[in-house]
Amino acid sequence: MRLAGKTAIVVGGGQTPGATIGNGRATVLRFAQEGARIAVLDKNLDSAQETVDMIAAQDSSAGAALESFALQVDVNDESSVEDSLSEAIERLGELDILHNNVGIGGGDGPPVHIRTKSWDRIFETNTRSIMLTCRTVLPHMRERRSGVITNISSIAAIADASYITAYKTSKAAVNAYTQALASSNAKYNIRANVIMPGLMETPMAIEGSVAAGQDRERVIATRNAAVPLGGRMGSAWDIANAALYLASDEAQFVTGVLLPVDGGQSVKVG
Repeated sequence: MRLAGKTAIVVGGGQTPGATIGNGRATVLRFAQEGARIAVLDKNLDSAQETVDMIAAQDSSAGAALESFALQVDVNDESSVEDSLSEAIERLGELDILHNNVGIGGGDGPPVHIRTKSWDRIFETNTRSIMLTCRTVLPHMRERRSGVITNISSIAAIADASYITAYKTSKAAVNAYTQALASSNAKYNIRANVIMPGLMETPMAIEGSVAAGQDRERVIATRNAAVPLGGRMGSAWDIANAALYLASDEAQFVTGVLLPVDGGQSVKVG
């Protein structure tokens, strides 16, 4: 019960349909297993509600977790972000944890081919949305003089990913923003950290490639072969467990960290 008595907002707590579980949904379920009450926010309200229903169905002794609920949010709409997060805080009563798990990459490409519309859309979703959610909750956290913010970035921010220029750059911006967030809010006892997933076997990663016409088994085999640790991709539970650590009091002296969860891919970089 590492989050007993804690409250959390998980933005992007639904998921793309697929055979595996997504990072946001796994994080919600992991937080609930450890006793947190959670507001599950997603653009797809039905998917967010599915996650909430899974909380009630999972084997957990955390009665408080059954008080979780779903809300709809459009992270590209400033008013929607402010209204939904404010409602979430009001219903939770207080806020201990904000977890941002939103990101897109469709329409991206190498520097010579990237289009302005795609660049703007990716930055709006991947970077601007995090600024909006953090800006909304910070006054509440500062008043309470406590809080934890975890932003999901990507190993692409520091690795060679020139074929997804806007995605790479937007995630690098998330890293820099989070470090600024950590340094400017440390005096309020607010911690802010980044998780950088590597190659994960999630619906967003696999189903997106399949929808683009690639063979599923070949996609999985290629991604597995690129991971140093064991020659296999990670799962959403690896991200969820890292998020649990950063949200818990065990990480009370950890802030401004860019944490790779990547099976050793970043070793090749550094």
